[in-house]
Amino acid sequence: MHRTALGPRYGESVERPYEDDETHWTTLEIETPSTDKLRPLVVDLDGTLIASDLLIETAFSELGRRPHSLFEMLTALSKGKAALKHRLSEPVDFDPSTLPYDPEVLALIRQARAEGRPVYLASASHQRLVESVANHIGEFTGWFASNETTNLAGARKAQQLVEAFGERGFDYVGNDAADLPVWEKAAKSIAIRTPAGVRKKLARQCPEAEHLSHVRPTWRTWAKMMRVHQYAKNALIFLPILAAHLFTVEAFAQALLAFVAFSLCASSIYILNDLVDLQDDRGHRSKCKRPLPSGAIPLMHGVIAIPILFLGALAVGAAVSLPFLGVLLGYFALTTAYSFALKRMMVVDVITLAGLYSVRVIGGAVATSIIVSEWLIAFCMMIFMSLALIKRYVELAARRDANLPDPTSRDYKNSDLDIVAALAAAAGFNAVTIFALYISSDTVNQLYSHPQILWLVGPLLMFWIARALMLAGRRLMDDDPVVFALKDRVSLMTVAAAAILIVAAV
Repeated sequence: MHRTALGPRYGESVERPYEDDETHWTTLEIETPSTDKLRPLVVDLDGTLIASDLLIETAFSELGRRPHSLFEMLTALSKGKAALKHRLSEPVDFDPSTLPYDPEVLALIRQARAEGRPVYLASASHQRLVESVANHIGEFTGWFASNETTNLAGARKAQQLVEAFGERGFDYVGNDAADLPVWEKAAKSIAIRTPAGVRKKLARQCPEAEHLSHVRPTWRTWAKMMRVHQYAKNALIFLPILAAHLFTVEAFAQALLAFVAFSLCASSIYILNDLVDLQDDRGHRSKCKRPLPSGAIPLMHGVIAIPILFLGALAVGAAVSLPFLGVLLGYFALTTAYSFALKRMMVVDVITLAGLYSVRVIGGAVATSIIVSEWLIAFCMMIFMSLALIKRYVELAARRDANLPDPTSRDYKNSDLDIVAALAAAAGFNAVTIFALYISSDTVNQLYSHPQILWLVGPLLMFWIARALMLAGRRLMDDDPVVFALKDRVSLMTVAAAAILIVAAV
């Protein structure tokens, strides 16, 4: 017999299929306990045992590897949610050991096992994933899960558990509205991470329900997910104003609106990128602490935030001008392509990153109706190419130092470290060369009264680039060189000195 519930059934012998293609049968006898203390504990998976959602995880993981699989997923969804889960049930990068398990729920499971109670995992996720998680935890008596034809959620899960244990014959730990029908049939209702509306319904349905404690996301958590600290990169939008010496209120107001539009758009892409890279980020020494990989913010909240932020960016962008809106859409298209494909291509990824920085400069020029200088674009491409390569250098150095294998999400090998460092140095000093050629051009004489002072900026650039490379080699560089520069006192002093020289040259 083949059941949706793949754990031992209460009070009877159960034949349990091990795989879909080849069936192996096992039999397990469990007698109905006579005391409430030995009543089985049933634990939900998504949002309960783990602060994540395996359907969302596997969907974005598949899209990250094969963006065109979206059409396959839509076809599967047309046949039902169970068919979609089956389609996504074999993710290449799925590792149950990296999932964000809830310590309160784990403690509850271990306490039940210590008391001799049977503990079952019951999830709407696909049986392959549920079995993998159950085997990793090693505390479960059995498990229930969805298969190719049955989506074990809501009333269907409640029915399955009642058939297995009887009404009021089990305790249940859940978290969402889909668990309300199950709590209704449980002897004891235990909840965690319940939304306010679900909590009210559960209070009416089960006044004695127990609520486990958990850390709720704050505005700081949301700011971290949106990477508000990265908005400093969008200050490049103001660079055309400074380069053209166009210091008017109107120009500044337009640039400020452009800054807001780019920031909102960038946040939507950052969240999308985090969803695609969940498994990789959990294995990273610092990215694992981000709100989505760590489970600090529910994945569905991140999914909902993406279109809200993007539509807000479009609204602000349209208020600036239609040409600027076109630049913003181009930026969104390029960043989306980077998230799903380009970041996995060697060298193409760093060229794309440099281009994204340069697009910010172009966006600022378009927003303020300034004709951007070719010198400025060339300088930006080279300096940000160098920074992108330093970022890759830091990532590869960390992997090599930790004796980790070559990254799977990037088309680089740990042995590329020296070549990446050489390319970073070459791009950085090319930027200095371009700056020197710019100072020698006729354009400078039209904008600056004392252009010869600008020659002093060159040594500052050389110092900062060389120092950044040296710190990266000493493993003292942050994962993101731009973020490092914003926190590094020497970098800030270097920028301040360059700004003073530029003002003096005017």
